[in-house]
Amino acid sequence: MNQEQLKTILWLRWRLMRNQWSRRGSLGAVLAVLISFGAITLAVGCFTAALLGAAFGLGDAKPVVIMGVWFGATAVFLFFWLIGLITELQRSETIDLQKLMHLPVALGQLFVVNYLVSHFTLSIIVMVPVMLGLAIGMIFARGAEMALMIPLALSMVVMITAWTYCLRGWLASMMSNPRRRRTVIMCISLSFILLAQGPNLYFNVFSRHAAFNQKAASGEERKHRRDAVEVTSPQSFDNLIAAQGFIPPFWVSVGAQGLAERNVLPALYGTLGCLCLATLGLRRAYRSTVRFYLGETGNKNSVHSKSADSAVKTVRAPIQSGNRFLEWQLPVVPEQSAALALATFRSLLRAPEVKMALGSSMISLLFVGAMIFLRSPPTLSDMTKPFIATGVETFSTFILVQFFANQFGFDRDGFRSLILSPAERRLILLGKNLAILPIGLGFGSILLALVSVWLHLPPLAVVAALFQLITLLLIASIGGNLLSILMPFRIQPGTMKPTKMPGLAMFVMILCQFLLPIAMAPAFAPPLLAWLWHRADLPAFVPVNLICSALLCGGLVLIYWQALTPLGRLLQRREAKILGVVTVEVE
Repeated sequence: MNQEQLKTILWLRWRLMRNQWSRRGSLGAVLAVLISFGAITLAVGCFTAALLGAAFGLGDAKPVVIMGVWFGATAVFLFFWLIGLITELQRSETIDLQKLMHLPVALGQLFVVNYLVSHFTLSIIVMVPVMLGLAIGMIFARGAEMALMIPLALSMVVMITAWTYCLRGWLASMMSNPRRRRTVIMCISLSFILLAQGPNLYFNVFSRHAAFNQKAASGEERKHRRDAVEVTSPQSFDNLIAAQGFIPPFWVSVGAQGLAERNVLPALYGTLGCLCLATLGLRRAYRSTVRFYLGETGNKNSVHSKSADSAVKTVRAPIQSGNRFLEWQLPVVPEQSAALALATFRSLLRAPEVKMALGSSMISLLFVGAMIFLRSPPTLSDMTKPFIATGVETFSTFILVQFFANQFGFDRDGFRSLILSPAERRLILLGKNLAILPIGLGFGSILLALVSVWLHLPPLAVVAALFQLITLLLIASIGGNLLSILMPFRIQPGTMKPTKMPGLAMFVMILCQFLLPIAMAPAFAPPLLAWLWHRADLPAFVPVNLICSALLCGGLVLIYWQALTPLGRLLQRREAKILGVVTVEVE
């Protein structure tokens, strides 16, 4: 690629970015400029703070302290990098190489351009200036040999980004096979979530449980354990320092300690090792990219090896007897709504992006449940405990807001079938809400069961909390129907990320998420009335919380049913615009 071709490629990238901003409208362009200015300001501020902190605070520090500072900086960088990796597992090329392969352009140079542009992330923008500021500040504070920290830190960043790019390319080739797509996304997402939650599980669950057992032990046992901890603590610290040499990202902290001790060999070896690993990662990423665009992955070659006779053969599957899932009849529900609810529910369970969201939410529930059962319950009165039950139900409903507020975004091209169907539009909304109902009831019931066992809630309070959970789901359904009609957006296949949204729509969605807890405030009215009833010394045998919860739930059912008709008419007027939003792919 010559200089003119490179200018053309960079101009193409800039033009694509400008088109994305223009499609978002003037407000979207203003937000993009503000975000860019904020990112630059944050990077400059982090660099300045790290520079001043290292220059004035680490001049006389011990080598172990220097090692700890760089260990912390590396750990923070890896943490933010893992969050970004979970957010976007599959690699999306900045410039589609397949559209440029017929041009006389070197594929390797385009690959490098895509690699560099794809890593303008928050972790790079924040942590690279921090590392550079620390290195330059330590040059002023401790001597010129600390300049070796600059290539060491940058080589570590290049190594991490190279292997991340390779991993995303491998996942892209794996996901070319639709049968493996869901399994790959689920396994990778849940693995990273478990890895990220590991420290939380250790410090908040196992450590607290061990501390509780230590408090319950006798005096001699506590003394024996304390003596054992005093002996093993220095050994554990030395083992931790020694283990850094076997973990490539933490060669940075090992090199920093060596430079603080006037030994430059660890920093040189670490830089050389990181560069070798980065080169290997980029080489593998480039080779996998070439194979992917040449059609040598995803078992595509095996398709052409089949004979023509086997291609025309048709195998009739035996007709299965019995009721199938999509043929179930839901009691009291209209047939059209029941069919749509079952089809949507099956589609949600098969979608990989929904599996990721539900899997992460389930892991969060498991961690919350573990922390609840391994802690002693607080001393609360019986009139205060229902507020906690309502609060956890509000939390379980809040984590499903992405499904309530964008019910047509997951349909994509399938939305055409809805608008072409003769079903009443209010029944379509009812079917969409019924599809999310089992998920909301499942999460809410799990949390309610955990809290009920933990706080020893009375049976009447548990029943009242179930009515409140249904009330919360009805409120979310009414608000979600309105937002789904007025502010729809397309969800990219295989991820929960939306396509390029207009600035106004993005602002409204963020505002609605902040206002959602206020909209769910009526669910707290029954326990509040029960508490006021108790404070007024009125008869205690009257189940005020249960009665008010049942009445509130019945009133919301009536409001929801009456709201379906005007919302259905609104959906009929806007279905063409919704179709244009959820079916058009924005580049």
